[in-house]
Amino acid sequence: MRVSEYMEQAELFKGVVALIEDANTIAICAHTSPDGDAIGSGLALAEVIRTAWPGKRVTNLLADKDPVPRIYRFLPGSDTFVHAVDYDVTPDLFICVDLSQMSRLADAEKICARAHHVAVLDHHPSGERFWEAGVVRPDAAATGVIISEFCLHSSRVLTPTIAQNLLCAIVTDTGRFQYQNADSEAFETASMLVEAGASPAEVALNVYQSDRLAYVHLAARVLARIQTFAEGRIAYSFATAEDIANAGVTLDELDGLIDLVRCIEGTQVALFLKEVDGGKVRGNLRSKCDLDVSGIAREMGGGGHRAAAGFTASGTVDEVRAIVLPKLCALFDDSAAPSSALTADVRGASR
Repeated sequence: MRVSEYMEQAELFKGVVALIEDANTIAICAHTSPDGDAIGSGLALAEVIRTAWPGKRVTNLLADKDPVPRIYRFLPGSDTFVHAVDYDVTPDLFICVDLSQMSRLADAEKICARAHHVAVLDHHPSGERFWEAGVVRPDAAATGVIISEFCLHSSRVLTPTIAQNLLCAIVTDTGRFQYQNADSEAFETASMLVEAGASPAEVALNVYQSDRLAYVHLAARVLARIQTFAEGRIAYSFATAEDIANAGVTLDELDGLIDLVRCIEGTQVALFLKEVDGGKVRGNLRSKCDLDVSGIAREMGGGGHRAAAGFTASGTVDEVRAIVLPKLCALFDDSAAPSSALTADVRGASR
């Protein structure tokens, strides 16, 4: 980060600090279906506030009814989350972490709306501004990077538990430092966190080396279904509600399946769809090149980054695929994918 950008961020941090200092009750919440960056950043920020401003009543909220994903339950403080539907306080301050679009707050949106003040710390491209103070930096590799810098700005106390939560946030959002967003700032921040007591081995063990056998069997099924389009530049696979139920896995365990689809040689864009309750389909999009998949995610009612985005849409896997796949093919000016390939019942052919 250049000196001018650092100074600008420091001024924005002052606005967040002012809101925290004036608040007694503070609610911190990330987006629905939280990932490692959302969970780790939220927990770290809560501890930063408790450390720098003792006596504040800080609550970490989950935006939806689901529990903390299994692979993140090793994180310090993960057992303290409260579901938004069970939180009946009107907080003095509501802090959005890892999101800057109110619609992604799900059950917590009403809490945000009734809060006296709102702040945002995020690295996603923002929508219409609804916060009074905050930092939104799409160039940051993870919200965990921003929270790390906020910690240094405010409390200057980086405990081992804060560091562990923030390292998990950065490691997961950079795909173990394999994604395009793994820049020098991310590495420098991670180094500082390890120096403060974070354990990369513990993050790796819990997040990447503790898959249940049921998940591995489902992953094998997803791998067997992978098909490519646009002369191999698009890779696609899916999991039906029946697949998920028969395997006995939870939805949060499926987050890593998009990376299996993404690994196909020659693939530049990957799409993974999974059926969820209520006649909905969740989609994950990844780009391994300069192509921006976030626009397609936004068209489908979701959002994200240029290289990693997602959405939830109504319909079946086949119906959603028939909408999204042509949009992906359109990213390639000379797409060779025939229309028949886009409308064929891939699911039926893959069973």
